[in-house]
Amino acid sequence: MSIKAISSKENPVFKQLKSISQDNTSYRKSQKVWIEGEHLCLTAIESGLKISQVVILDTTQADILKYWSERCDNIIQLPVSLMSALSALPSPAWVCCTVELHATQAIKNNESAVVLDQVQDPGNAGAILRCAAAFGFKQIITTDSTVALWSAKVIRSAMGAHFNLQINESLDVNEISALELPLLLTDVHHGALLHQLTEQRKLPWPCIWIFGHEGRGASPSWAGSVAQRVRIAQPGGQESLNVAAAAAICLHASASQRVQKS
Repeated sequence: MSIKAISSKENPVFKQLKSISQDNTSYRKSQKVWIEGEHLCLTAIESGLKISQVVILDTTQADILKYWSERCDNIIQLPVSLMSALSALPSPAWVCCTVELHATQAIKNNESAVVLDQVQDPGNAGAILRCAAAFGFKQIITTDSTVALWSAKVIRSAMGAHFNLQINESLDVNEISALELPLLLTDVHHGALLHQLTEQRKLPWPCIWIFGHEGRGASPSWAGSVAQRVRIAQPGGQESLNVAAAAAICLHASASQRVQKS
């Protein structure tokens, strides 16, 4: 076990940590992501991910330090000023870690997936990942211009959902359309009504649900695909739903139908 105390922002290890924690896309090269807070760190460990470093406040009590040292061989202690420099939170967590990502795996044609098509808000993206994990969708796919899914804000909003999902980023629409799974594309104005598909038990499983940009909706590139357009009834008259809310409704509908059939 190695415990290293750092007190200077010029320390090369600290600079490396700052790069990982502040650059939302650095993980695509380093294959390491920054996790803040006890809950997310423990969830990552329980999910079997490898913890590269545990970063902990230098005021942490000896028994707690021992607890974390039993879970990672590389412990870094920082004063609160340096921890604050790494954190995006108003008040920094007392424990953080860097996690090594698994190598990207090929998409499985026998497992349902969720596509985030140019979804750009980190809170929406994280909420959709959380819903996907809750409702039995194991694969997440993004198209270009979608927010980086392993960025700190998305990780926080997903509350640990990342760690049990296979994530494939920046795929082309044609690549996704070529997968051997039915495509369901949400649309505000066109397509079959979701509640009718549910009543008739016509939602396919496995399948791929596609959720588009918060304002523009799905990319025009889907126009030539075989995707079935699906809309959610809105008798209250709102123009549209928040994309994360729409995802929750659609994914729950798939999960409910799946449960009823089993």
